[in-house]
Amino acid sequence: MTNKVRVRFAPSPTGGLHLGGVRTALFNYLFARAHGGDFVLRVEDTDQSRFVEGAEQYIMRCLEWCGLSPDESPEIGGPFAPYRQSERKDRYKEYALQLVADGHAYYAFDTPEDLERMRRDFKKDEHSVAQYDHNTRMHMRNSLSLPEAEVAQLLADGARYVIRIKMPANETIHLTDMIRGEVSFDSNLTDDKVLLKADGMPTYHLAVVVDDYQMQISHAFRGEEWLPSAPVHILLWQYLGWADKMPKWAHLPLILKPDGNGKLSKRDGERLGFPVFAMNWTDPKTGETAKGFKEMGFLPQAFVNLLAVLGWNDGTGKELFALNELVEKFSIERVHKGGAKFDFEKAKWYNHQYIQHTDNAALAELAKPYIKLNLDALGNNTELPELSYVAHVAGLIKDRCTLLPDFWAQGHFFFATPTTVDEAAVKEKWNEQKRLFFTAWLAELETIPVWDQVALEASFNEQLPNHGLKKGDVMLPLRIMLVGGKYGPGVFIIAEMIGREETIKRIKNMVG
Repeated sequence: MTNKVRVRFAPSPTGGLHLGGVRTALFNYLFARAHGGDFVLRVEDTDQSRFVEGAEQYIMRCLEWCGLSPDESPEIGGPFAPYRQSERKDRYKEYALQLVADGHAYYAFDTPEDLERMRRDFKKDEHSVAQYDHNTRMHMRNSLSLPEAEVAQLLADGARYVIRIKMPANETIHLTDMIRGEVSFDSNLTDDKVLLKADGMPTYHLAVVVDDYQMQISHAFRGEEWLPSAPVHILLWQYLGWADKMPKWAHLPLILKPDGNGKLSKRDGERLGFPVFAMNWTDPKTGETAKGFKEMGFLPQAFVNLLAVLGWNDGTGKELFALNELVEKFSIERVHKGGAKFDFEKAKWYNHQYIQHTDNAALAELAKPYIKLNLDALGNNTELPELSYVAHVAGLIKDRCTLLPDFWAQGHFFFATPTTVDEAAVKEKWNEQKRLFFTAWLAELETIPVWDQVALEASFNEQLPNHGLKKGDVMLPLRIMLVGGKYGPGVFIIAEMIGREETIKRIKNMVG
């Protein structure tokens, strides 16, 4: 077996990719890249009852958007193919049978009714749930409790069975975790997990161990919700004779709700109005769409950065990291033990920072779809300007933009005549004197030879003494005419960019 660092991100294709899942992929990716290793994408689709059409492709596209390209995957292939567990089905049963032969596992022939009766009859109090373990297994129908001849006959007759691990009683199982240090487990608290299901498919517990061994995985990083399963996996590594090949473990902290009370869920995102998925996920069964960071207008670099600091820091207090910097600085030892609270306002701050530091031409490409969507919604057949124009606009307004749709909200007047005008903002101080000023300036605008912000402002200023006005008296009305509201960059810059015809039209719309 190689000493090369090999890590795997192994999602189940059961739905959208939660941000916690992307963070697990990210930490695996960073660790692999930092150590010159391999980042493997393995699809754990052994639970066919929960399989969702399109979920695998969705997961791959999410990683692609985030820039977390695997070295081996179902799409790419690799030396340890196949990378879908459903395509490795024939590899697992032999190990399950080996465990039975060695006395570490057993056949269980129990019916659903048998299991329900056990849970009812052996529970210790009204709030407890009885487990299939060393306390109950001899009361059930399995190869430990039944005569050997009966077991042989059941197998010969093709009786349905599962294979369960035989958890030892009264043992302490030890794990050295790269984040949590030494962790101990009481074997009495873990039930006899099913390793091989009646349909011949392995459960996660068996498949993850066999695949990690066969794919030569050196380090296994996963969420802390899997920590209770660790004793089963550790024993399987030992029972199969692979203890010296077992990967080093790291159980990542949970991503918590904004109030810190419990694990962040899809429902929390829906309740509080923020996404919890990398990209929009539409459930093919219900047709419901869950919000994604991509569609909400996050840059992938910002999304990756905010995930990296959810439970990790480099020790300097720095918050902004490009992906290559994260690779350089990432250390699994600096991942926190405690959960990290998700703060959507902070997430937006990260995106705002990345927008400020992104090249205007690149921003224009990112903002174009949102601008076009809104232009199409206006229904006036307005075409999207050239990319250079959009890039110029992006440079003028990006300091006001937090999400990509803000490029329309903050700059719509560069692309189309405002559909609403906040006349109330100037109504109280609007008078005939100001109307005559704009009427006179309109005549100047019809013939002004040079159309740029300098010439436009000079022409504007020259008209002021003729009407007994100060510049401050008419700047807000001009902004309302051109923009529709009290925001935007310099009004003469706006006039220069939208051009002579559009500027004159907008002023006439208000002056009459």
